[in-house]
Amino acid sequence: MTAPESGDVDDAPVAGGAGTSIASTGHDRLDCESTPLPDDEPVPDPVDVLGRLPTGTSLRRELAAAARSRGLVSSLADEISTIHAELTAIEIPAVDLESARRRLADATGEEGRLKERVATVRGDVRARRAIDADPTEALADLEAAAAELAEAQTARIAAEQALERERERAAAARDERERRLALHDRLENRKRDAREELALAAYAEFREALSTVPGGDPVDAGRRPSEYEGSDLAASFAAIRIAEIEGPVALDPSVASVLEAAEGTRPEAVLDVPVTRPDL
Repeated sequence: MTAPESGDVDDAPVAGGAGTSIASTGHDRLDCESTPLPDDEPVPDPVDVLGRLPTGTSLRRELAAAARSRGLVSSLADEISTIHAELTAIEIPAVDLESARRRLADATGEEGRLKERVATVRGDVRARRAIDADPTEALADLEAAAAELAEAQTARIAAEQALERERERAAAARDERERRLALHDRLENRKRDAREELALAAYAEFREALSTVPGGDPVDAGRRPSEYEGSDLAASFAAIRIAEIEGPVALDPSVASVLEAAEGTRPEAVLDVPVTRPDL
């Protein structure tokens, strides 16, 4: 079994990452990140990643977690925090174009109906005058219909303006969604770069540790995680061995069997931490 490091889905670039270098040691500041909008950390928590075998993750993440456990901090920590803050500050306005269109349609329909009524009543006034009939009642009806029409026209204009505002809000929402997506992609790439940076910082020690674990061979390591061609399990053993975690590490029965079959070596001695066997 070989590690699929060069093709790890969760470590593939999203848009276009940047190269990095280790910047400092000390307290880990890589604790602010977001996508739209998960809250997992850019560099995985060492116990979460290395507290069980198999780890179920990539070599890059294992090594980044090991580096973090040793106090290493990515040079991208501040940039990740800044992008995270920008991302979480974005608010997408609520948009209801359908309701605005429906209100305009209703207002337009009511205006049309009243225009027809005004035209009908106006015709009635003319007809009465043509035969010298008293148009008083018809004129009152015309005045009332005209007043209703004026109100309907005002309502239709207001509905048009409301629809235009809603269209502007929709355009703004699209812009904000595109901005959020761009920031999300940028953040994911910086997180990937941070993991790569820390994994590289731990790689020389990881390579040496391969000679001390079952199935491990420094020859398989290459110069970076993407070049590793050895056993996934051996890589996990070595990553845990160089990490500074208190344990215990939970071992799947199959992993425990591999460790115990290695010339009778106790798992605790291989991993350099206490272990548990919850499935045994």
